[in-house]
Amino acid sequence: MLTGKRAVVSLGHSALGNTTLEQMDRVKPAAKALADLVEAGYELAITHSNGPQVSMIHKAMTELRRVYIDYTPAPMCVCSAMSQGYVGYDIQNSLRSELLGRGISKPVSTILTQVTVDPYDEAFYEPTKKIGRYMSREDADVEINKGNYVTEEEGKGFLRVVAAPKPIDIVEIESIRTLMDAGQIVVACGGGGIPVIEQNHVLKGASAVIEKDAVAGKLAADLAVDTLIILTSVPNVYKNFEKEGQESITDATIGEMMALAEAGQFGEGTMKPKIEAAAAYLEKVPGGTVIITSIEAISDALRGKAGTRITA
Repeated sequence: MLTGKRAVVSLGHSALGNTTLEQMDRVKPAAKALADLVEAGYELAITHSNGPQVSMIHKAMTELRRVYIDYTPAPMCVCSAMSQGYVGYDIQNSLRSELLGRGISKPVSTILTQVTVDPYDEAFYEPTKKIGRYMSREDADVEINKGNYVTEEEGKGFLRVVAAPKPIDIVEIESIRTLMDAGQIVVACGGGGIPVIEQNHVLKGASAVIEKDAVAGKLAADLAVDTLIILTSVPNVYKNFEKEGQESITDATIGEMMALAEAGQFGEGTMKPKIEAAAAYLEKVPGGTVIITSIEAISDALRGKAGTRITA
């Protein structure tokens, strides 16, 4: 059993699904896994993905504008805030119910979290994150004329793409820390946080999304927690994933994992960001531990019987 008593838990896409109904169903087993951690003595800060959710909101707000001309499209920062609110609601609702069912009375709170980014981040010059609905050539031209980026997927149409800059500071970090110190479970930095740019002490929303794993590593480092737990769709990190000679990794140093990442062992948009998050956390908290596993395997992972465990 791990000895650390504070953890940041990062929930991946598999914990939430693609639609509101899928999310309500999938968040229940996630709540059971989180409640297991609470029963094991952990104080938790929870973050989560929001890719399908923020895209759904963006689509809805764009279509609303197309049907009702008096409405204005919602900027990405607003879509991100909306997704934080409703995903956080489902998590705190399900987790509170699960805890009360086990006789544990513990507050669960969601904080709408802003995260500052650098306006000169290279990501703004090469956007890569696809969002929203597939568009016609005509609609894509409208987006381009507004200064937005689009990309074409053959046979499907055009998609808007936005930047994914690196996080600099978590604006509400002291609020998160205060709630944890008061014994509350906190849902924060959802979907990577609401990206904002600081200009003369004013925070202005950015047309971007932040990588959820990057913020998980930042949050774990800022809070100096004992453990960063990244829950994903697979029980382990693997060498040669889905190839001949696939091999699970159970224990490794961050140096070994970064070497594998540099050798191209981990997917750019899947496992590699998780390894980079682990590195960012362990650089600031060298005595910490990172566990990467699935929701189903988390109990075994805490006992060292599953998952990938990474240390400095």
